[in-house]
Amino acid sequence: MLPQSSVSYDIPRGKNRVLTSWRSNSDPSPGEFSLEFTPQVPPQGLIRRGSSYHWRSGPWAKTRFSGIPGIDASYVSPFTVSQDVAKGTASFSYSMLRNYKLSYVTLTSEGKMKILWNDGKHWMLHFEAPTSSCDLYGACGPFGLCVRSRDPKCICLKGFVPKSDEEWRKGNWTSGCVRRTHLTCHTNSSSKTQGKETDGFYHMSHVKTPDLYQLAGFLSAEQCYQDCLGNCSCTAFAYISGIGCLVWNRELVDTVQFLSDGESLSLRLASSELAGSSRRKIIVGTTASLSIFVILVFAAYKFWRYRTKKNEPNPMFINTSQDAWKKDMEPQDVTGVNFFPMHTIRTATNDFNSSNKLGQGGFGPVYKGNLEDGKEIAVKRLSSSSGQGADEFMNEIRLISKLQHKNLVRLLGCSIKGEEKLLIYEFLVNKSLDVFLFDSTLKLVIDWPKRFNIIQGIARGLLYLHRDSRLRVIHRDLKVSNILLDEKMIPKISDFGLARMFQGTQCQENTRRVVGTLGYMAPEYAWTGVFSEKSDIYSFGVLLLEIITGEKISRFNEEGRTLLEYAWESWCETKGVDLLDQALADTSHPAEVRRCVQIGLLCIQHQPSDRPNTLELLTMLTTTSDLPLPKQPMFTVHTRDDESTSNDLITVNELTQSVIQGR
Repeated sequence: MLPQSSVSYDIPRGKNRVLTSWRSNSDPSPGEFSLEFTPQVPPQGLIRRGSSYHWRSGPWAKTRFSGIPGIDASYVSPFTVSQDVAKGTASFSYSMLRNYKLSYVTLTSEGKMKILWNDGKHWMLHFEAPTSSCDLYGACGPFGLCVRSRDPKCICLKGFVPKSDEEWRKGNWTSGCVRRTHLTCHTNSSSKTQGKETDGFYHMSHVKTPDLYQLAGFLSAEQCYQDCLGNCSCTAFAYISGIGCLVWNRELVDTVQFLSDGESLSLRLASSELAGSSRRKIIVGTTASLSIFVILVFAAYKFWRYRTKKNEPNPMFINTSQDAWKKDMEPQDVTGVNFFPMHTIRTATNDFNSSNKLGQGGFGPVYKGNLEDGKEIAVKRLSSSSGQGADEFMNEIRLISKLQHKNLVRLLGCSIKGEEKLLIYEFLVNKSLDVFLFDSTLKLVIDWPKRFNIIQGIARGLLYLHRDSRLRVIHRDLKVSNILLDEKMIPKISDFGLARMFQGTQCQENTRRVVGTLGYMAPEYAWTGVFSEKSDIYSFGVLLLEIITGEKISRFNEEGRTLLEYAWESWCETKGVDLLDQALADTSHPAEVRRCVQIGLLCIQHQPSDRPNTLELLTMLTTTSDLPLPKQPMFTVHTRDDESTSNDLITVNELTQSVIQGR
């Protein structure tokens, strides 16, 4: 295979381009080995020997195959992988190695893939696989672990024993291993709590993760862990950089232990398998923990007594603290923002009494308050564990102080004292859109004309953020709970803690910290951290479909279909007119509903280039011009229950790239 040629598949057209070996070094007729690209998500390279699996590369992780050791951040990958789940296509191509004009990939008659390059005099081997007996597919059977550095090479995973001791002693490991202690979670699969209390995970490092994986739509290792823990059928999980969360619900096949590199794998075991080897260690550890706990409780009590005696606000401290914060902010950055004394806000909210709590924001609770002059305010109290530190706090102040638009919430000021940070906003009597939209009674208050006005208002606010304000701002967390409503039901976009500014003609940026709300994130942002105006457009599309249906994306399930799939099918069958909340049928304008459904589908297109920009979006909503036809969104194919126990490889027809689901 020469540079720029590729192996690929095209499922709808029934095409599968593979690299086939010669029968022998002197016989160019087709041999028994072939190299192909699998339709799993993410995909992986696979060498077959006839119909049997011979070697696999492990799943693709942006710039590398995770199952090939020795590929670190310094490795210049000659591979290019492109996969379109919605279209059922993918390709794997090879480019020339840097500094070498002559190179090629070959599959030998012995079943080895090799990359060779020419230094001007000789052909040099750059890469070869498989190189070890552990690289051969499933060498140690199900739940077996092939260790490259030991002899014999096969052992059982922790908590497992050989299925056949006799075969294992003879060096025949293909039957694999079985669990030594049954999982409590499986004894009562209806009780997740019971499983959480008894089962746990054993963490392995430097591992080539097993085959038969599934991609789960979770953006953090903690979410990956919690989901697997709460799912009794989840055997193991791995959070891999460049991929995200992979889970295994069946046997673990083709697991390899490397000396270095590799990934981390967490294996589900019964609590007894995870217990310490010595009862004395447990007793000593427990005693030490209790002692530390008692000391901490006593210290906390003494500190509380000290603070109680000094509960009166100290004006000198307040002024000093706020002066320090003011010095950290450029004067032009906080024009029009007032600094409120902390005791003023405490008095206004009755010391943050629970009766004044309006709701829970992304970074802390929000309270209603009344100032001495009778003015009503909303106070966002940033909790120390919320994740919004000084950077996000300052970001929100600087941003909102510069933004003035009727469809954006107005920031009145802030208050800072030590670790306590407060943002003071204008109070909006009707709270947030989700309060009305997802309530069986209150949803009748916002009939279709009001909903259509809300949709247009949000779009106008977005246009101001993206195009018309002094700063170009990408919100990054646009959702129904961040749309507030005033007394006239005029929508106002709120919560700018995660927003980012662009300078000049800049239109795209990348972040290593992917933040936001699952279900509303654009695919390119969730996968790669790249965000732009089109990221907010995707979120708007999800929000638009929620407003039309009155259903929350994270809770919607119609015969196993997601909200996005349901919307697409409705569009294909009736142009979306039946998608509107039936309680509003008498107030609707079918043409407007159909148009909004079509716009919503255009906004959630997989490719950012297929989505409208904000100016086009507002034009679509305020005129009757012709609209382009939407393509099928990528988040519409789902796993069917009747196929979940299949032993076949997962294909694009069984698994969607549904990486975005609401919490």
